[in-house]
Amino acid sequence: MSKLALQATEQLRGAIREAMQKAMESGTLPKAPLPEFTVEIPADRTHGDWATNAAMVGAKSFRFPPRKIAQAIADHIDLSGTYFDRSEIAGPGFLNFFFKSQFYSDVLKDVIALGDGYGRSDFGQKERIMVEFVSANPTGPMHMGNARGGALGDCLASVLDAAGYDVTREFYVNDAGNQIEKFGASLEARYLQIYLGEETVEFPEDGYQGDDIRERAKEFAGENGDRFVKADSAERRRALVDFALPKNIGKMKTDLEKYRIRYDVWFRESTIHEDGELQETIDLLKNRGMTYEKDGALWYRATALGAEKDEVLIRQNGNPTYFAADIAYHRNKFSKRGFDRCIDVWGADHHGHVARMKGAMDAVGLDGGKLDVVLIQLVRLVRGGEVVRMSKRTGKAIGLADLLDEVPVDAARFYFNLREATSQMEFDLDLAVQQDSQNPVYYVQYAHARICSILKNLAAEGIFPRDCTDEELALLNSPEEIELIRHIASFTSEIVAAAQNYDPARITRYVIELATLFHKFYNMRRVKGEEEPLTAARLFLCRATMTVLRNVLSMFKITAPESM
Repeated sequence: MSKLALQATEQLRGAIREAMQKAMESGTLPKAPLPEFTVEIPADRTHGDWATNAAMVGAKSFRFPPRKIAQAIADHIDLSGTYFDRSEIAGPGFLNFFFKSQFYSDVLKDVIALGDGYGRSDFGQKERIMVEFVSANPTGPMHMGNARGGALGDCLASVLDAAGYDVTREFYVNDAGNQIEKFGASLEARYLQIYLGEETVEFPEDGYQGDDIRERAKEFAGENGDRFVKADSAERRRALVDFALPKNIGKMKTDLEKYRIRYDVWFRESTIHEDGELQETIDLLKNRGMTYEKDGALWYRATALGAEKDEVLIRQNGNPTYFAADIAYHRNKFSKRGFDRCIDVWGADHHGHVARMKGAMDAVGLDGGKLDVVLIQLVRLVRGGEVVRMSKRTGKAIGLADLLDEVPVDAARFYFNLREATSQMEFDLDLAVQQDSQNPVYYVQYAHARICSILKNLAAEGIFPRDCTDEELALLNSPEEIELIRHIASFTSEIVAAAQNYDPARITRYVIELATLFHKFYNMRRVKGEEEPLTAARLFLCRATMTVLRNVLSMFKITAPESM
């Protein structure tokens, strides 16, 4: 909740406790320990702005019927000096409280005063959090899962930042291990096929089949000719990987920057192999009794920490597994770089890896509970009501680059944050480019542009926004105005809740509702043509709404247009 809402809540808690104390002193209630109670926003705001269950939970302490306790509290409560002006008893003993107009005035003044900073808080106390997301295999193009993971991961990092955490965005580059060996073998086969023929050079059974491998091999041949045809295989593969991998990583960076994602760190897996950190981690596991040898391989005792089966760390051929490197990488995050908490954004197919990695952190002497994983479900692309799998431009499976060629970045980032990561989603390609209120990102952007248009048109008539007195802002008392201001007041708490639940989609839903409430207000209430004080107050409300709309859109790196 906003600082004002938090202040109001604490005022109410204090007033309720004081009322129960007075009721006991007067003999209206028997002397007993004060019960623990909650104050919360009721589901139906016509019942009040805040409600408490103090009388219900107090029945056990006071041995009185809840409704009598509620009446005793109501009779003794003093709301002077608070943001509340009255209370009502409802049902079997709930107490509902209603804000004074001063609260609504102060909310709007707070928004205008804070501007771009409205919604931000120090809730996270600068706890150091790393969000690692996308981390696509650099051996091929990024797919639709990376597109959704990119938007969710980046927006989650933004939400955490706004909630007061010290956030680092990281991409883990898998530039070592088995997949790079496979990458080199695939490139080698395609390169040799250029000069020796596809019928002569057999392609690896488990090689990467994509056209991107052919393209990189052709580019390598274009620069180097056939001089590597007779070279040693290891030398040839190394040259091909050294040529192709930077190009693939560069393409990833370009595509992600087009998607408005910029990382603080691009961490290469190869560094933990080269600097001895992988061996150091394996030695640590050995020293802690968490490994054993079997069939010529080194195994990790995952079952000792509750896993269903043990895992191989070092294969029979002496090469470390991806799991071993992943343990070392995550140990690096906590132990070497000192992050308080790490969040990984993974595809849902990695669900079995979550418990293993948390357990591995415990196994190396760290706290696996500080590693959190957000699992992302699949995306179905739909056009004309039909599922789409192939790009019209390339005829291949649609990847991130293809999507951004077809759909505006604003729409892609907004759409992928419409649903929680754990829910499967359909991405309607037709709707994403539609310019009407059926398109949710257009609907929200239009609310911002509409307010800009109102301000511009009134300015042309010599009517400009100005600061308003509390008395003038108290004129904003229609149901549409009160509902809109209440929603604005909840922005900070929505950000905190989204950060706590790792759910940036909560903010997308929040801003859609904000746009809805603004359109409702504007369709029901005139800004121009009223008495000057009311016009000024409604302009003040428009400016506050515009500020919050802009703050959400900029937080999610979505444009806030001034005209549409």
